[in-house]
Formats: sequence, structure tokens, C-alpha cells
Amino acid sequence: MKRNLSKYHQAIKNRKLFTDLCAIFFGIGSWIGVNSIFLQLPLLVSSTPEGWNLPSFLVVIIQIANIGPILYTGLQKIKAFRDAHMIYCVLIIGSIAAFLMIFFYKNTMYVFGSDRSLILFVIVFFLALVGCTSSVLFMPYMGRFRDIYLITYLIGEGLSGFLPSIVALFQGVGGNAQCIPNNSTNPNAPKYIRFTPPPRFETQSFFVFIFFMYILSSISFAFLNLHKVCRNEHAVVTIKNGNNYKYDNTVQTDVGDLNDNEGKTKDNDVKIISAKNYVVLIVILGIMCMFGNGFFPSIQSYSCLPYGNIAYHLTATLSSIANPIACFMAVFLPHTSIRSIISLSILSMVIACYAIATSVMSPTPPFIGTIGGEILIVVTWTLLMGLIGYIRLSITAIYRYQGGKSLVWIGAMTQIGSFIGSVVSFSLVNFTNIFTSYQPC
Repeated sequence: MKRNLSKYHQAIKNRKLFTDLCAIFFGIGSWIGVNSIFLQLPLLVSSTPEGWNLPSFLVVIIQIANIGPILYTGLQKIKAFRDAHMIYCVLIIGSIAAFLMIFFYKNTMYVFGSDRSLILFVIVFFLALVGCTSSVLFMPYMGRFRDIYLITYLIGEGLSGFLPSIVALFQGVGGNAQCIPNNSTNPNAPKYIRFTPPPRFETQSFFVFIFFMYILSSISFAFLNLHKVCRNEHAVVTIKNGNNYKYDNTVQTDVGDLNDNEGKTKDNDVKIISAKNYVVLIVILGIMCMFGNGFFPSIQSYSCLPYGNIAYHLTATLSSIANPIACFMAVFLPHTSIRSIISLSILSMVIACYAIATSVMSPTPPFIGTIGGEILIVVTWTLLMGLIGYIRLSITAIYRYQGGKSLVWIGAMTQIGSFIGSVVSFSLVNFTNIFTSYQPC
């Protein structure tokens, strides 16, 4: 630990704070739009026609937005293509979508015989287009900077969940749903109706904050791309076109394999891994993303809402906060041991089993109606998402030294795993009776 602290103290002395700030705000613009939607789900599921099934619809729409990475891959074949130009376009699209969300998130349209949140879905698609494309565009772009700034960018990417989570915590959900007598004079009306206390401020104000964060992210990238202070922080790389670049004048060593307990390397050396470990880590990343980005968000409402709106709200917000905390931990704790990554992956899957069990047992999961049950479900989801974030960062930190194309592979596997998880969860939630909604009245 003391050795690591000394190393990072030296790294802090040899970095530019202005570049750090730009990288952080640039990273915030990656997934803040998508994260904001999931943070508002405790409020949206009670007001949209889709109800508890809304998360499964959103997860699939987010995966459809993977057309962005496909388009990016095609554009890279054009010699005149510059990744910076596409980043500008992507951030502008995100800013416009966030602006439209302020005014139209409540609007519904009559489609296929029922009301649907079609406008919300379209806006979410464009917000997701930013996030999905950032996985193969933003992060590889940061790879051309010195390695310390990639970690800074990933902290910013984590803050894309942390900052709106803090705002959402202050916003609250008002309280748990209650059953109150129905004063309607209609003889056919139900005797009791559901009442949920209002939050401190409406969802519209929350989306205003998200819009301004997109503007800050766009300005920060402009500085990263154009300002002399930031450009001087590039690593020694040979850049061809797009994110096709290679590091120069480096010493190659190995981070260790499955038989290496520590996976330690010399400071400032490039950490080159074997082909076997390359495949092992990329598969682990795909599995983590399949559950963390695709499957779990769709079933979280079934797992948490039986414990009340407050438990669901705390789970959604604290789970988002766990990711940037994991990024900060990775700065001070070793994260290049492949054996440690595998062990943490197994631990996360054990915790995931409880989260899945509570969703399958809805509307009567274990310890329902108890304070202990509410605390356990919040801790379970927060720890689970924190572990997934830490594992992802650890693998990304190793792959950064394999060159720009390896970071593109990281982004691609992230989206492939997420897509598989979303399709599986959407099918199970909407076409089977495995998951059942909880009704307080």
C-alpha cells in the first residue's frame, strides 16, 4: 500500500489539473443520460403506461442504440475520418436529447391498441446512442493521453452515475406507496386507491440538471481536443486515423497469468498479457456487462419494489454511487492481478444469486415488511454494482497497455454482453410469468 501511495503521489506531481478536470467532465457526458433515466425509474414506473415493465423496455432500447458503435466502425475505414469530429456530433446529440427530455418525458401516444411512452423511448434511444458509442469512441480517444488520464476519465465516467445520484437522493421519492380510502361516488370504483407522496422536486427539474451537465461535457472535450495544455499531455504514440495508434519507446513485460498470485510489474512498464489471459479477461468482462448492464436493470424493480419505494430509490441511487467509489478504490489498490479479478468475479456472482432470487420470489421475497430486509436488499445491490464496476475498471486498466484497438475491443465486448443480457431479460419479463409485480392495495 505504501509503495502504491508513493507511486501515485509522484504521478500527481507530474500531471496537469486542467487536463484532469477536462477528462472528468468529458467522462461524465458518457453515460449520464442513461443513468439519469434509471435513477428516475422509482418515479416513472408509477406514472407510465408500462409500469414495472418499463425498465425492460428501456434496456432493450439502450441496446438498439448500439447502431452507434457499428456506424463508428464503418466510418473508421474512411481516411479523412477523425474521431474528434464524431465525438462532437455525439455530444451535441446528447445535449439536444436531454433538452427535449425536459419537456416531453411525460407524453404518451396511442400505439397498437394502448398508450405507450413512445416519445420517452425515442429520447432514451438518442441518450443511449451517446453512451453506447462512448464505449468504443470516448475511452479509446483517452488512450492517446498518458495513462494517468485514462483513470481520470473512468472516474468521470463513474461520476456520470454519482452526480445524478446525489441529486436524486436529495429529490427523494416522497415515501412508500399507501392505500387510502377512495372517496369516489362511482359505485364501481375500488374501495381503496394507491397514494404515493410526491418528491421534493419534480423529474423535470432533474432533467434540467442533466442538460447542463451535457453542455459542460461538450465544452470540456473541446478543451481536451484543442487546448495546448491538454495536447501536451499526450503519450508518445503514433496516430494513424481514428483510434488506430500504437505506443512508442516502451518496455514490454507481463502482468502475470492464472498461476501468478500478484501479477506485479515494474513501474512505468507496458504490461503485455498472453493470448490466453487476453481471452479470459475479455470473457469475464462480457459476463459482467451482460448481468450488470443488461439483465439486472430489467429485474431490479421486481427485486426492490416489494420492500417499498424508499428501498427501490436508495438501491437505484446508491448502486450508481458505488461505481465511482470503486474507481477511486482502484487507484489505491492493486488491480492488475488476474487471479484477484477472477476471485472478485466469483464473489459478485454469489451476491447476484440473492438479487435474482428476490426478483423471482416477488411479490413476497425474503424478509419483506422488515427493516432488515430493506437494508439487506439495498446493501446487496450496492455491493453487487460496485464489484462489477471495480472488475470492469481493473480489466480496462490492463487492456489500456495493449494499444488503442484493445480498448475498442473492451467497448465492443461491453456492448455485446449488455445486448445479450437485455434480450434475455426482456423476454423473461414480458413473455413469461417468472416475475410478478407487487401491489400494495
